[in-house]
Amino acid sequence: MWLHPEEILLKNAFKLWVTEKDNEYFVLQRRRGYGEGGGGLTGLLVGTLDTVLDSTSKVAPFRILHHTPDSQVYWSIACGVTKEEIVQHWDWLQQNIMRTLSVFDSSEDVTSFVQGKIRGLIAEEGKTSLVLEDDPEKFREALLRFEKWFELPPEEKLVTYYSCSYWRGKMPCQGWLYLSTNFMCFYSYMLGAEVKLVISWDEIWRLEKTSNVILTESIHVLSHGEDHYFSMLLHLNETFVIMEQLADYSIKRLFDKEAFQREPALSDPLQITKRGLEAHAKSAQFRTFFRLPKEENLLEVHESFLWVPFCHFNTLGKICLSENYLCFASQDGSQCHVIIPMREIINVEKTDSGSRALTVCVRGKRALRFTEVRDYQRLSNTIRSRCGISASPQHSASSEAIRGECQSLINHFEDNPEDVTLMVGQKDSSKAVSTEALMTVFHPQDVENLDPKMLKEKMKEQSWNIHFSEYGRGTSMFFTRKTRDLIVRGVPEALRGELWMLFSGAVNDMATHPGYYTELVEQSLGTSTLATDEIERDLHRSLPEHPAFQSDTGISALRRVLTAYAYRNPKIGYCQAMNILTSVLLLYAKEEEAFWLLVAVCERMLPDYFNRRIIGALVDQAVFEDLIRENLPQLVEHMTDLSFFSSVSLSWFLTLFISVLPIESAVNVVDCFFYDGIKAILQLGLAVLDYNMEALISCHDDAEAVTILNKFFDSVTNKDSPLPPTVQQASVGNNDKAAHMNVDISELIREAYEKYGNIRSEDVESSRKRNKLYVIQTLEDTTKQNVIRVVSQEVRFGASHLDELYNLFKRQHFLSCYWTMQSPALLHHDPSLAYLEQYQLGFQQFSVLFSLLEPWAFCITKSPLSLWVFRLIDENQDGLINFKEFCFALDTLCCGSFTNKLKFLFKLHLPPAFDLPEDGVIRKSPERGRVKVDLQTYLKQWQNEILKKEETIKDLPRINQTQFIQFSKTLYRIFHSDPEEESLYRAVAHVTSLLLRMEEVGRRLQEPRSPPESTKTPSISAAEELSTEEASPTPESSVASSPRSSRDAGPEVEWSFSFEQVLASLLNEPAIVTFFERPVDIQTKLGQAKVAQLKLKVNK
Repeated sequence: MWLHPEEILLKNAFKLWVTEKDNEYFVLQRRRGYGEGGGGLTGLLVGTLDTVLDSTSKVAPFRILHHTPDSQVYWSIACGVTKEEIVQHWDWLQQNIMRTLSVFDSSEDVTSFVQGKIRGLIAEEGKTSLVLEDDPEKFREALLRFEKWFELPPEEKLVTYYSCSYWRGKMPCQGWLYLSTNFMCFYSYMLGAEVKLVISWDEIWRLEKTSNVILTESIHVLSHGEDHYFSMLLHLNETFVIMEQLADYSIKRLFDKEAFQREPALSDPLQITKRGLEAHAKSAQFRTFFRLPKEENLLEVHESFLWVPFCHFNTLGKICLSENYLCFASQDGSQCHVIIPMREIINVEKTDSGSRALTVCVRGKRALRFTEVRDYQRLSNTIRSRCGISASPQHSASSEAIRGECQSLINHFEDNPEDVTLMVGQKDSSKAVSTEALMTVFHPQDVENLDPKMLKEKMKEQSWNIHFSEYGRGTSMFFTRKTRDLIVRGVPEALRGELWMLFSGAVNDMATHPGYYTELVEQSLGTSTLATDEIERDLHRSLPEHPAFQSDTGISALRRVLTAYAYRNPKIGYCQAMNILTSVLLLYAKEEEAFWLLVAVCERMLPDYFNRRIIGALVDQAVFEDLIRENLPQLVEHMTDLSFFSSVSLSWFLTLFISVLPIESAVNVVDCFFYDGIKAILQLGLAVLDYNMEALISCHDDAEAVTILNKFFDSVTNKDSPLPPTVQQASVGNNDKAAHMNVDISELIREAYEKYGNIRSEDVESSRKRNKLYVIQTLEDTTKQNVIRVVSQEVRFGASHLDELYNLFKRQHFLSCYWTMQSPALLHHDPSLAYLEQYQLGFQQFSVLFSLLEPWAFCITKSPLSLWVFRLIDENQDGLINFKEFCFALDTLCCGSFTNKLKFLFKLHLPPAFDLPEDGVIRKSPERGRVKVDLQTYLKQWQNEILKKEETIKDLPRINQTQFIQFSKTLYRIFHSDPEEESLYRAVAHVTSLLLRMEEVGRRLQEPRSPPESTKTPSISAAEELSTEEASPTPESSVASSPRSSRDAGPEVEWSFSFEQVLASLLNEPAIVTFFERPVDIQTKLGQAKVAQLKLKVNK
């Protein structure tokens, strides 16, 4: 590797380096301790220094220096990990530089020319991804060490590296931590003691920052039951964040099979950089805070002041700019933020260069003034270009008119602060699907009704109208503390749908996708899938007591929304609890609005909730447990096992308390959820447990605790609800309310905000990341145990061997995904498959793993034999092998009887394994999960599998001439390199001769008359030739003899053998029987495979 020329003094380094080659202008040196001799004590010291010191110590074991005869100064210009690499550089210098240097007169010119040449070479190399790194020179050196020490595949992308200490027991090892796309690696070398650690991100159970008496602050990593601690990090928080991001990236890519198609920085695992990860994390945080669509990315951030008309002062904050939105969030504790879609901006003006001010004019006679924007001119031009606003001379007249309108608007606000009614925006009247919100249809408000509840409802509406007049209405409304206060008190029935759309961000989704829902409904109409079957089954279970869902109007709307979403997102499809949530959405929002609200909940606000494994809900339950430990210590002391709360609270999270609270109370919880996200659900959960603290502490078992909570939820009411009793719903559970006094939902929510409102959304997200690893690995471990339990009933491997086999199989599956997004495992992944089918191998991955584990080393990677084995065990011929099929094959070859092993090899040379095209192409790859499952066919197939009798040797078809020749070749390949190879070859030749003679005798007995003695049939000729070659048998001569004899004898006669004949003949050969009955040390095989699995990928 060429290095930027750096001046060094050779006299300070003569003890650390040994000169290998030199000439008038260059010196090639080797680091002591490397290569021949090891270097003794000096070598140990040098190795320790190389590991501990900074990368500027040039720790590559070889280097080239440039010098001139009349100077004591040397310049390092190249380094190398191997001697071959450094010699290539040396030869290049000899061929391209040495001849030119003789023309220069002065040493300064020589040095200047060499330095310029080297910098030019580096510039050419720098056109790769290294230019994205902060310090390419140091990164190149670190990359050399990373490749040298860990010998990972060259595709593996190093992201960053840090100096740190790794604790082995109570002793720290100073070294280097390397973070790459798929692995976390550590290397230390202290006085001859080498410490090397390689952990893949998909194997990590825990990743957290910890501190104790010995380690003031460290990073704790739990993997395979082992704890690893890293400390003495100069930038511990930065290191931890990068590790967290890489672990999360690995989880999403390998377990969730996410392709990151909309994020170029993460779409290619070979080009992942620290900068790209940081940008991805900031964009995700930006989208979460402002509830923006997934397509948005944070492009620019500017610090500024925003004039807030309702407070009459400038608030300090940050302007955040994405592709389609201009957002502002305060930093002074006022909790004020505003979201301005670019589509709403009509002009941008630079009003005051002295204060670096910027005025953004929005539809609806609104203007926002930003001041003290450092780069206000560039920001103004950026917003203009994204909004399509022209600043050309021909539009100067209109620009002047708009500028005058904006300035007069600003002056009006400053001169008449009490007149802020101009801030009222125009509601978006976009066309929706023909249906109205179901609540307006089945419970229209009676304007003449003046009972106390309706009067209170009118007062709520008036409070919100005042809020709109002050803070704006619609997409550009200011969000403040007062907004949250109004939410906690309850949203009026008439405004609920509008505010849900606004707070969730669904209003922006619908505005940017006009007509999308109607098209989805038309496309999904009449489709028949597993999801639509489940939807039909659950339609009448969705709020069945509500009048809206006792009619075809409500049921049809619910069907259309759920079916359209399942069609839009087949990865989720349909999951139970979606019907309950969608039912409530349809009560207060129009049909199209309900669809976009469902999109916002499933894809942004509750990620990973609605899938087969409900990972998101399980993660939030783990977060809930952490919050219980922090906030309810008395409950923790009494109930040490908090898993009870996880089981009982699952429905709280999945349905947002809708399934446990009466509908009129549950909608208040949904109000808070759309404004504050999952934080609102966690707060309310804590408040419920706090309210029932004494009763829960005094209960004796879990059943009693469940009864207490059910009675409490039954007692929750909404005293302000204007809904009549016919619309109000009874909650699921015990309706006996005598045990509890009625609890008003508004008071319960207010108490939740007062006691637990200090929970920060950032802390919740951090806890989510920390717990997600543990939840996923726990599910993976459960899946593994289930698979092993099923497979162990049908194979002879022990549980520990199956455990290691499963880990190897899973790792091989992941190896196909580590360095590409186009792996068949990613492209054809179907999360609806059973746990046994979750990890499967295509032919290439299978051939690599099988070659490491099969007992006789006869299947070379990607060989025809590997392909035949693959086809034989691929029972459904879908081009994929699951763990059960893989274990059956390996169990037969390693632990099976002589007969079973021979039967496996025999079937290997019969259809469908033998006579298909040998290209490894998947012939059948059905799209699973999207087509309707024929349950009758499935049950019939299941019944046939149960009743299927074990295959006997008589059921096997006969093997023909071509197949038998190949069968003989396979035996020779199996016996190759065995200590008894010669005797085994003789035995095969003898069996072949015997079988051919038996076939000839059988044919003669069936013929009406015998041929003349002088005429020899092909079989007799083949047998005689085989017998003559028994003295020096070889695979080629023995196998090739029979077809050659046939051709010499005249017309070819087809012959074949049954498995019984082959088995009986081979049983007469003790050498062959002994070979196949020789026990296989499967533990050694597994250990060797574990070490070689990754290296085999390196050598491919």
